Amino acid sequence: MKIACWSGPRNLSTAMMYAFDNRTDFTAVDEPFYAAYLALTGKVHPMGSEVMASQSQDPEAVIADLRGPIPSGATHIWQKHMAQHMIPGVPRDWIGEMVNVFLIRHPARVVASFAARFEDPGLEDIGFVQQAEMFDQLGGDGIVVDAADIRADPEGMLRALCAAIGLDWDPAVLGWQAGPRAIDGVWAAHWYDAVHRSTGFAGAEGDLPVLHGRASDLAASAMPYYERLHENRLTA
Repeated sequence: MKIACWSGPRNLSTAMMYAFDNRTDFTAVDEPFYAAYLALTGKVHPMGSEVMASQSQDPEAVIADLRGPIPSGATHIWQKHMAQHMIPGVPRDWIGEMVNVFLIRHPARVVASFAARFEDPGLEDIGFVQQAEMFDQLGGDGIVVDAADIRADPEGMLRALCAAIGLDWDPAVLGWQAGPRAIDGVWAAHWYDAVHRSTGFAGAEGDLPVLHGRASDLAASAMPYYERLHENRLTA
């Protein structure tokens, strides 16, 4: 089974990848379109040259790999995707061949965390529009999970997610060893410090951050897309 998990930045996407990679029947791939996205947009990201050297910059070649055999002799693969990488020029016709999971997080939390590491992000950088577009492309045939629900009840939500995907339950998804993993992209050195210190999902989140100015406007512009997906979210 091939599971495409569509997230935005500063979500639980890496922790979710670690969780499923921790199952013995899984392998995972980390943001396979990252280099293609940088090549097509010309955006300057931390470690951008290393990212572009580490992956194919041809989206068609990436898609061919995703459609191909699952590597490492695994039964299933967890594809960790950043929805914002699905820009014009990157085909989306293949996504219906995958089991699609949409991982969402309240825009205020995404913007507060991402803006601390990426200067002046725009709506196109945080993935909500692209998530909604792909959900609509699939006719709503995608599984939506909210990071807040996972952090509040990891076992309940991951049991529900496995059932929705059609997987047997495996408690291995609830924890992993601290430190980097072989599946990490080269950008892990910049972005994955918190998850490398973790051995499982963090607890429930506190109050929403208070945003001001452009950050507040950005979160507000993402809210309609978040709310559309949130109303279709999976519950435990």
